[in-house]
Amino acid sequence: MKKLIVLLALASGLWLPNASFAEEQVLDEIVAVVDDDVILRSDLDRTVANIIKQFNARGVQLPPRSVLERQVLERLILQNLQVQKAQQAGVRVSDAELNAAIERIAAQNGLSVAQMRAAIEKEGQRFADFREDIRKEMLADRVSRGWAESQAKVSEEDVDLFLASNHLNQGEVKLRHILIAVPQNASNEAVEKARQKAEEVYQQLAGGADFASLATQVSAGQKALEGGDLGWRPINQLPELFADQLSAMKVGEITHPVRSPSGFHIIKLEGKRDSEQKMIDEVKAQHIMARVSELVTPEDAMRRINEVYEKLQQGEDFAKLAEKYSDDHASAPLGGDMGWFQPRQYGERFAKALESLKEGEYSKPFQTQAGWHIVKLNGKRKSDVTEEFKRQQAREALLQRKIAEEREAWLRQIRGEAFVDIRL
Repeated sequence: MKKLIVLLALASGLWLPNASFAEEQVLDEIVAVVDDDVILRSDLDRTVANIIKQFNARGVQLPPRSVLERQVLERLILQNLQVQKAQQAGVRVSDAELNAAIERIAAQNGLSVAQMRAAIEKEGQRFADFREDIRKEMLADRVSRGWAESQAKVSEEDVDLFLASNHLNQGEVKLRHILIAVPQNASNEAVEKARQKAEEVYQQLAGGADFASLATQVSAGQKALEGGDLGWRPINQLPELFADQLSAMKVGEITHPVRSPSGFHIIKLEGKRDSEQKMIDEVKAQHIMARVSELVTPEDAMRRINEVYEKLQQGEDFAKLAEKYSDDHASAPLGGDMGWFQPRQYGERFAKALESLKEGEYSKPFQTQAGWHIVKLNGKRKSDVTEEFKRQQAREALLQRKIAEEREAWLRQIRGEAFVDIRL
């Protein structure tokens, strides 16, 4: 309704006769037209105010107001485009999903929702605006990630090549990032201008300029307003042009500008840490089961398992009883042998029964959703699954890398194709 009022006023050309009265009656103004929508000054001011609070809380030096507004406006434009794409595609965020997200945010800040609402309103903001901002963030993330995931595919051959190329490094790095953007289909002159600007930024950094402050002022990256802070990232999930350089860098070093389709990147390595050998706990067990079904009630199953338990207490052999009485058709022919497995593989109740046993002991009858059980513990061990884990990690790393690349490409595409009229 607020946007409609502004648009109608502009379209009708209405002018209030008293200038001072008109100034008092101005509700809002348009700072950018984005395809079929607009961004209002109130939206920009509210977001800028929140960013300033975050800067002050982190003790980070603020860039000039004009620079900050441009950075925030570009972020709002990109978010607005994603929300429009989401609406066109029928993507929705339900009230239940939104409420759950707000509850998580409150919990992360050690507050109840009511306390967070009071804090927001005390700062002069409307809680309804806060909810709508969160909904937009969720819509933007959902549509961009959905697009990227639909395009990103990883084959077993990709995993084999990835492992064979020794690209898999389970270590992590902490990074900061500056992007000097190059528009789609940019002329050679525009590319050269961006390269020169990136080189100037690099020289300032080499001369001792603060990376975070420069990032907030010049970077077109999505984390520019966070000082370019990318946090901890697995090396194997980074684009190759970064991973190759970072492998030879020391903590504190900065890369020369690196060219990619989106522009020129400068990366600062702020930390490194290695991954550890991947070990898991496994148990070897035997199992007797009385299954519950449409023909067997829980009471009947309990009676049957108690009869088997009495036979065990009388000294009868576990394996023979499993072969004769167990309803687990996979393990019964093997004397109930389940082989080696992770304790929680068959559920929390099963794991608790195993935790209470010493090797050679069997449990009292216990119930799960499937029926009634007796389990015997025959062994415990720690297994090195590093190689299996590496393959799993390689697959995940490749997938996340491709998702990030597809997402970045899609955001550049929709920004380049959009009609954007900035009136700031």
